[in-house]
Amino acid sequence: MEDKGLQAKPGVVLLGTLDTKGVEYGYIRDRLEEQGVDTILIDAGVIGEPQIIPDITREEVAQAAGTDIKTLAESGDRGAAVTTMACGASVITKRLYEEGRLDGILGLGGSGGSALVTQAMRDLPIGVPKLMLSTMASGDTRPYVGAVDITMMHSVVDIAGINQLSARILTNAAGAIAGMVKSSVPQSTCKKNLIGATMFGVTTPAVNAARERLEELGYEVIVFHATGTGGQSMESLIRDGFITASLDVTTTELADDLVGGVLSAGPNRLEAAGHSGVPQVVSLGALDMVNFGPVETVPPQFKDRLLYQHNATITLMRTTPEECAELGRRIARKLNAAKGPVSLFIPLKGVSLIATEGGLFHDAEADQALIGGLREHVDPKVVEVREIDTDINDPLFAQAMAERLHELYQDRRRDA
Repeated sequence: MEDKGLQAKPGVVLLGTLDTKGVEYGYIRDRLEEQGVDTILIDAGVIGEPQIIPDITREEVAQAAGTDIKTLAESGDRGAAVTTMACGASVITKRLYEEGRLDGILGLGGSGGSALVTQAMRDLPIGVPKLMLSTMASGDTRPYVGAVDITMMHSVVDIAGINQLSARILTNAAGAIAGMVKSSVPQSTCKKNLIGATMFGVTTPAVNAARERLEELGYEVIVFHATGTGGQSMESLIRDGFITASLDVTTTELADDLVGGVLSAGPNRLEAAGHSGVPQVVSLGALDMVNFGPVETVPPQFKDRLLYQHNATITLMRTTPEECAELGRRIARKLNAAKGPVSLFIPLKGVSLIATEGGLFHDAEADQALIGGLREHVDPKVVEVREIDTDINDPLFAQAMAERLHELYQDRRRDA
């Protein structure tokens, strides 16, 4: 993007369906221009006529998606039309960003509008201000936010006209995005190499100790909460080249993906570092558990399993020996495909705070199944394996992981 110092004003893209939300977008545009922010209004509607004149028309959006408005309108398939217009809008917003005309993006809508606008938002780089004012913001926002930095603001009332309440909320939204695009991050004179690390509450001591050691060695460590989107975010940043080494201590999201928990990062978890060839140290943090919501939401087939109510909103379920064996096999296959250096650290006395001897989730048979699956399937020509006779949160284990990642990173730099 162009240097903001060369721009007369910051620019916000307003993306939405102007056949149903044109009045509200016009109100937002006026509030932004009062604050010295330029706007580009993009119409992604399909059926009715726009209530306000856009800067970029629906015909241009459809063309960017490889089709035309008439075809979409005549199809009668609203879902397909929304998906197509979202693709076209994404093409246009990325182009505006590359041209230096998009400093931030704002959208208004319900479920359909939110799906359309946030798809374009997710295709923009992390760090670009993204604000979605939505009727859906008080529910499950993961389908809209995904693994990027979208801010969702609850509209409270439906986005249908300007009244005393909606005027206040729309004005707040305009003020929020204006503040985002006008702010700047102080430039640091010290550019440190970035390491991504994964953490859960039950692996916090290990990750904190390893992070502190890596910081002493001159790295900057970014910690991701392994809640599904956390793992996705880290891997996205690895693929984009922001993160240059991986301390993947907490691979628990793989257990949720296998068993059907609520914190899965998808089947491709633990693959980005290997595909990108960045140095990685991997461990088995919290593979003793699968996550569900409140205890009453645990699927019926798991009611007789060992459950632990972590808090009012999260229930943990102990993984079985059979599940652990499969996790070992899956991790081995993923690591065997790595194009860069990889070291697997195996704690022999427990993979979480509650899986050590005497802990609620201590299960020697399950631990041995996990380790056995790894030993049987890991390719020693690709993956270095270090088995350490401690639990995962022992300071010695954390120190060893940090030191080994430092060595792998230094070796990679010398070979470059």
